[in-house]
Amino acid sequence: MQPLSTNDVPCGEDLRTPIARVRFLRDVIVTEAEALMQVARSLGLGAVQAAQWTAECEGSIIVTGMGKAGLIGRKLAATLSSTGSPAQFLHPAEAIHGDLGMVRSTDLVWALSNSGRSEELVRIVPALSQQARALIAFTGDHDNPVAAKADCVVALGRPAEACPLGLAPSSSTTTMLAVGDAVALLASRLRGFSHYDFARFHPGGSLGRKLTRVEQWMRPLTACRVASDTASVRETMLTTASGSRRVGAVMLTDQAGRLAGLFTDSDLARLLESNRGAPLEAPIAEVMTRSVQTVTAGSLLEEAIAVLSDRRISELPVLDAQQQPIGLLDITDVVSLTEPAATILPLPAADAS
Repeated sequence: MQPLSTNDVPCGEDLRTPIARVRFLRDVIVTEAEALMQVARSLGLGAVQAAQWTAECEGSIIVTGMGKAGLIGRKLAATLSSTGSPAQFLHPAEAIHGDLGMVRSTDLVWALSNSGRSEELVRIVPALSQQARALIAFTGDHDNPVAAKADCVVALGRPAEACPLGLAPSSSTTTMLAVGDAVALLASRLRGFSHYDFARFHPGGSLGRKLTRVEQWMRPLTACRVASDTASVRETMLTTASGSRRVGAVMLTDQAGRLAGLFTDSDLARLLESNRGAPLEAPIAEVMTRSVQTVTAGSLLEEAIAVLSDRRISELPVLDAQQQPIGLLDITDVVSLTEPAATILPLPAADAS
């Protein structure tokens, strides 16, 4: 790529050197960071009221905004939905052509506009106020048409844009996103949104899988090796021949069906390597591991994986409230859920031309 000439740089600013360009990048980030600090200091009860109404909403949160505010709105609608507040985005231009029909009397509207004067948004605000339970305006201040029609105003301030021309939304969209996230997360806390709820809404990702319950990942009892603790080692091995999926441990139960111990393949190998006579005829209760690490039904998979890792074990029995085994979590079944190390690719060689 050819380097920029001085004439290509807005306002005549000299960005020909790498140091100058790095300084420019840092200045943009500092400007936006200062805008965030300003709004953090000025945010008040309007944002608290917005979060309270969002948490109490029995319908959906209708998020609307035009242009860059609309793009921020789409992200905030996704944040709301994933943290316990069902939400959908309404495009102002589509709203005046029929999409206003999605707004119900139980819904709450988030109207986003830094200026509060976006023509498309101003046009639909009266209808939104009539149809929805309430309208919350996320605007730069209280003195604008959108805020005037709102039931609650979250004032974002008027930060200096990071754009050298002062035109491209940058600091203003950063603060809008941050404040929207803050309100959504406070609403989530007020709703009592939990790890379990998060797992229900995120079943596909690695994090969501870790937050599911162990019952969804364990091998059911029918696929496990289970025997009585009164049998001999030989009898136990013959009666618990493993099926297609190898299980490296036998769960041993007492007469009441409670877990009494665990006998692993490693235990068998050590027994055969010992010099004791007729090791296979020994009662398995004498050689089994009695102090067994377990998890109870309903535990999070994330917690079970931590036990497997911390204890450096491969099998983890899952017990019910009566201490009876209902399944087994095997390390081979969850190893794919651990986070892989990031692969850092080298940058392409710079163009010498």
